[in-house]
Amino acid sequence: MTILDARELRKIYGSGDTEVRALDGVSLAVERGEFVAVVGTSGSGKSTLLHMLGGLDRPTSGSVRVDGTDIFSLKDEALTIFRRRRIGFVFQSYNLVPVLSVRENILLPLQLDGARPDTKYLDSVIQALGLGAKLDNLPNQLSGGQQQRVAIARALSAKPAILLADEPTGNLDSRTGQDVMGVLKVSAERFGQTIVMITHNEEIAQLADRIVRIEDGRLLSREGVGA
Repeated sequence: MTILDARELRKIYGSGDTEVRALDGVSLAVERGEFVAVVGTSGSGKSTLLHMLGGLDRPTSGSVRVDGTDIFSLKDEALTIFRRRRIGFVFQSYNLVPVLSVRENILLPLQLDGARPDTKYLDSVIQALGLGAKLDNLPNQLSGGQQQRVAIARALSAKPAILLADEPTGNLDSRTGQDVMGVLKVSAERFGQTIVMITHNEEIAQLADRIVRIEDGRLLSREGVGA
């Protein structure tokens, strides 16, 4: 089942001689439970693409369907609610709230939505990510890899239709980055989580199920890892 369906996405800045096509007709379909890496150099359009897929920015033209919903048909407030409930985000900079404990950071999206947590599910996520002994710690008491694990747990807390990861290992050393990628793989396999990750790191990308390459705002290839 297709959980993410982006069609002919274009994002154009300026006009005439100053026109920049950050995205130039990008179409991408992702199946439920698939782990896709979007690989590209700086300025290739990969971050712009992720922002469009997650509804953080609106395209000049084109459409994005997440779990059957055309997200850009929604008004801003409805789109914000949809993002909170159906799309999980993991950023390079973790984006944890420094005055909240690990437990409070993980539960934050649910509290903002007034939703009751699925305790059994959250316990399984916390244990799978190795955070059981850190729930009362503040973010500044954790290593970078541990903070990113908390960010992943937070993104998974609302059982999103899709998780979008923006250079999730960018602030980590090579070994810690590999550990975090292992956590993402566990999330995909154990919880059936659909993941789209952007990265410039070819080695990291090889851990995904499929690699998509982007350059100058256009998709160049779709590769099954190991194919």
